[in-house]
Amino acid sequence: MSKIDTVGFIGLGVLGSAIAQNFIEGGLQVVGCDISSEAKANGESLGLHMVSSPKQVSESASIVFTCLPNARALESVLDGKSGLFASTSSGQLVVELSTLSLDDKMKFSEACLSNDRKPIDCPVSGNRIMALKKTLTAFFSGEESAYPELQAILQLTCSKTHYVGAFGNGSKVKFCGNILNLVHNSVAAEAMVLAMKSGLDPEMFHNVISGSGSSSAMFEVRGSLMVEQDYEREGMNLSVPLKDARIISEHAASLHCPIPIYQIALQNYYAAAAQGHADKDAAAVCGVMERAANVVRPRRIKSDK
Repeated sequence: MSKIDTVGFIGLGVLGSAIAQNFIEGGLQVVGCDISSEAKANGESLGLHMVSSPKQVSESASIVFTCLPNARALESVLDGKSGLFASTSSGQLVVELSTLSLDDKMKFSEACLSNDRKPIDCPVSGNRIMALKKTLTAFFSGEESAYPELQAILQLTCSKTHYVGAFGNGSKVKFCGNILNLVHNSVAAEAMVLAMKSGLDPEMFHNVISGSGSSSAMFEVRGSLMVEQDYEREGMNLSVPLKDARIISEHAASLHCPIPIYQIALQNYYAAAAQGHADKDAAAVCGVMERAANVVRPRRIKSDK
């Protein structure tokens, strides 16, 4: 298997599996690894060459992508006798797609440099639904000379890619973007519930507002799930923005930067988790607001979209 047309991918969860699928559809060979047996089986069904350890991934590709839930998972992927650094892959690019704290990203960078790897901080904006539509946005930060080669790969799953400067800038951009994402989603739910409370048909309201100056990407992507009351179709599990909220809040606090609107919008996510929606798509905040406003509507039949 040639390193020229092969990439490694570690972390094949909700988002990672969609990105890896796009890489395969774009003509790349993908060597994958995940500790979950379900993710392994899914990876094989998508056409990935699944291996049992990060070390084996490293030995098969000159570029490795990681998309992991937390810093502990990243550390376990990098270190140990079966870890990524157990192989001697000099100059290998390690592209970190996850949303982690700046401290954790810098530890990742230092570890890579100490093991003759080139670290890239490249979080992506969007969810699984957007990934499958190839409309993610990538915030690439790190060694600029690596950007052209990686841009060609990222464009297999992203509609937009940006070089944003020194390592760590990608995460800073992602933190700020996530504030907009969460606020837009909460406001979309708020507007949807008021429309229903006003006697408007939610599908009509969604169709009319989509594409207008009042719309947003979140209203258009998640608004359709709100209309259909389809919170099982995984776009981005509620647990992810709740995890990211701690990172973003601590980052803002470290800079003495107030983010009150974000904190208010976040309360709807806490309420959704408290009401048993922690494993549902973040569009479930609409159901929370319907409950608060005493809006009762018949359950829709889920579409196949």
